[in-house]
Amino acid sequence: MTALSELNDDVVRSMSIGAVFSDFDGKINCLDFHRTADLLVTSSDDDSVRFYDIATARLVKTTYHKKHGADRICFTHHPSSIICSSKHNPDSNGEFLRYLSMYDNRCLRYFKGHKERVVSLCMSPVNDGFMSGSLDHTVRMWDLRVNACQGIMHLQGRPTVAYDQQGLVFAASMEGGVIKLFDSRSYDKGPFDTFLVGGDTAEICDIKFSNDGKSMLLTTTNNTVYLLDAYHGEKKCGFSMDTSPTATIEATFTPDGQYVLSGSGDGNLHAWNISDEPNKVGSWDSYIGVVSCLRWAPRRVMFAAAAASVLTFWIPNDAKSEPGAPNPEG
Repeated sequence: MTALSELNDDVVRSMSIGAVFSDFDGKINCLDFHRTADLLVTSSDDDSVRFYDIATARLVKTTYHKKHGADRICFTHHPSSIICSSKHNPDSNGEFLRYLSMYDNRCLRYFKGHKERVVSLCMSPVNDGFMSGSLDHTVRMWDLRVNACQGIMHLQGRPTVAYDQQGLVFAASMEGGVIKLFDSRSYDKGPFDTFLVGGDTAEICDIKFSNDGKSMLLTTTNNTVYLLDAYHGEKKCGFSMDTSPTATIEATFTPDGQYVLSGSGDGNLHAWNISDEPNKVGSWDSYIGVVSCLRWAPRRVMFAAAAASVLTFWIPNDAKSEPGAPNPEG
């Protein structure tokens, strides 16, 4: 297997499909890698939550959640526990979030409060806190250990939230391309900085921090990707991807923060080296249509891409013949 320390333009350029999973009966809504274990979780419109071992490209477990469905999803710190938002049938108390154990298929806790669909969900990298952003124009802070909401912020527009990799700072977006940064320990004092992505009125639908904390990656509902300096908010560059009437795209950093990958409305995947002056490394046909879910694995030279009801694992060409590499017939 290629090591992360060996990641360069040639390796990124060589990425190709190593495994395909096409047994979903509905659109894949979200996917997430565990931070330390070789695990991937997906949620889908077929009401399924699926666990994959990414070291062997093997589906480990599938559970179905017919009552609530499965929309946004993320791992907790435990490799068999996840947080999942509801797709349908919330009760009158706003039962939009569930803390699930995949080990014994139990719901450990409900988190009630949101009145509309949850569109953003993220787990703190350092403690049991997590955040959710909803179409009810609120961001809520939670703790896995208690049912009650720990804090709430009222924002204009569609809120999107993300923690930095150290868990010290979180970002929250609102309408008009506004990004506000908060200290995680004293967010009630208000933002300590505000950034503005000028000239774009589309709503921000995804935020990611690079592992080194120096950069932020924003994706908007009109399929534009922005790279920002996370300290000063300066826009380093922007990539306008083809739009799609059926899907919004996702972009992702590599673990070393040197590359950005993105889907596009034309069904291609694109990669840029951003270590100095951003330059395009390559483009590939995704072979599965418009990629709406895209994440690079935290500890491997591998990324997962999903479009409609198909999930693919991508690895370097030279890894396909390595023992234990993902099986293309997966």
